[in-house]
Amino acid sequence: MQLLALETSTNLGSCALWRDGACAERFCPDGVLHSETLLPLVRNLLTDAGVSLSQLDGIAFGAGPGAFTGLRVACGVAQGLAVGAGLPVVPVGSLDALAWASGTERCLVLLDARMNEIYSGYFERGDHGLRLIGALGLSSPEALEWPQTGRYVVVGNALRAYPQLAQRAGQLGMATQAELMPRAADIAALAALKTQAGEACDPALAVPHYVRDKVAKTVLERLTEGGKA
Repeated sequence: MQLLALETSTNLGSCALWRDGACAERFCPDGVLHSETLLPLVRNLLTDAGVSLSQLDGIAFGAGPGAFTGLRVACGVAQGLAVGAGLPVVPVGSLDALAWASGTERCLVLLDARMNEIYSGYFERGDHGLRLIGALGLSSPEALEWPQTGRYVVVGNALRAYPQLAQRAGQLGMATQAELMPRAADIAALAALKTQAGEACDPALAVPHYVRDKVAKTVLERLTEGGKA
């Protein structure tokens, strides 16, 4: 199986080529918009590997949650390439990628959502991939619901953005992996499992998973909260 994977849900953009378990990965340059660097990066990756789009079995992308613009970039590039080559698309959750990268059986993934909020998700790892426990969450760090039973490893950049989260994890005796970020290599690994399970879809049906409904507050909301219009 050969898959191309794209991940631009955070400032760490990347693409990866999955070939029967072996994976080559490239990263977008720092300080440059993903919209400007992702396609050239993909072309170089495929050229260096001697693989054409027509030889792929599908194109995967990090579907979020994450940065709105980044999610649209990955989804749009995946759709455009897939339509042109007649390939299916495999949306993969960005928090799922973090959970997979942790290599642990149970983990709590915490991704910085900015605006004093975090994305969260509880995952269990089994023989056939990951299982999300409950639903993905969006909350302030203070409102995060910590597990009452079971031992989890806490992973994600929210641990660095909000030190109180790492402190609370330590109080509960939970190990942490604050350095992990969503990466295309992990998107590709999960996409391979999804493809084998028949979960690839038509490019037109692929959409990002934003979780947060909106970013900007309306004028009325700001005035109600005592802010400026």
